[in-house]
Amino acid sequence: MDAINTTIELSETERRDRLRLIRSDNVGPRTFRSLLDHFGTARAALERLPDLARRGGAAAAGRICTIAEAEAELDACKRHGVQLRAPDEDGYPPRLATCEDAPPLLGVRGARDALMRPMIAIVGSRNASAAGLKFAGQIAHELGQAGFIIISGLARGIDQAAHRASLSSGTVAVLAGGHDRIYPPEHVDLLGAIVGGSGAAISEMPLGHEPRARDFPRRNRLISGASLGVVVVEAAHKSGSLITARMAGEQGREVFAVPGSPLDPRSAGTNDLIKQGATLVTEAADVIQAVGPILERPLPLSLREPDENLFAPDPERHDRDQIIALLGPTPVSIDDLIRISGLSPAVLRMVLLELELAGRLERHGGGMVSLL
Repeated sequence: MDAINTTIELSETERRDRLRLIRSDNVGPRTFRSLLDHFGTARAALERLPDLARRGGAAAAGRICTIAEAEAELDACKRHGVQLRAPDEDGYPPRLATCEDAPPLLGVRGARDALMRPMIAIVGSRNASAAGLKFAGQIAHELGQAGFIIISGLARGIDQAAHRASLSSGTVAVLAGGHDRIYPPEHVDLLGAIVGGSGAAISEMPLGHEPRARDFPRRNRLISGASLGVVVVEAAHKSGSLITARMAGEQGREVFAVPGSPLDPRSAGTNDLIKQGATLVTEAADVIQAVGPILERPLPLSLREPDENLFAPDPERHDRDQIIALLGPTPVSIDDLIRISGLSPAVLRMVLLELELAGRLERHGGGMVSLL
């Protein structure tokens, strides 16, 4: 199965400036994308951060990552064999690049060509049954033989079984921490086999970052976003695998579930997914048949061209006050804010950007925002 080829390559100066921007206070993936859309380059955005935060009501400008800090991180990445790749560059998974909250820079280690090939995610219970482990390995091997890269989260149970079964054909491990902070620690050797062979590891976190509980849902969105679809093999209610399945649905990816005994709580989540419309899977052919038509469609554009009409240059004070009055702790859709306020989308986008840089706004999935 052919890999997707790209021709874009950032200059080292732009790569450094983008790293500075994403490592600065109150700049997440969506904010980064908005800033780049509006200002065109990371350097121009960096120069405007203090003014935008002030307009959003910040008492003091947030910390901006320095040139020295960015260069130190880039040097550390080189020492660890990690490359920071931007969307549309070789080594950045093409389908992940189409996501609204795609990481502006992705730490990549291993075989970059594996990241450019079509991927299927396999996730499931950490406390998996023998049958679940056997099936995960079997379907991972068969999908690998069919030309797919298997992507998962390097966790205990189903994840590691899928990785091990696809070592020869290619597998991608998505890390919740930095490339030098592997979790769980007993999978260091497995990760070494992945990146030392025909597979790769990716992370959006800086080196030295210890994975925390809230980092795993962030990791899960990368697993689903990079894939054509997610196969869930055993998942209890409220498990992380169901979070991955939900994110897959929000990202427009296929969701597959392996049925299990109604007497086994490890199958409660997967059985519920099937009831909710997930594709029932009993063999690799079920997945291959479902994703075949997707492979024939071209990928949507991952990054918009800067549009001078996308943002208002400087919203009026009364417009800003009106939007703030409409916001609260309950998430509301951006479309509803436009409709209720009667303001232009350009004005609204700029006010939301100012509030976010001031640390006063939280973005949620599905285009929802709330005031902190």
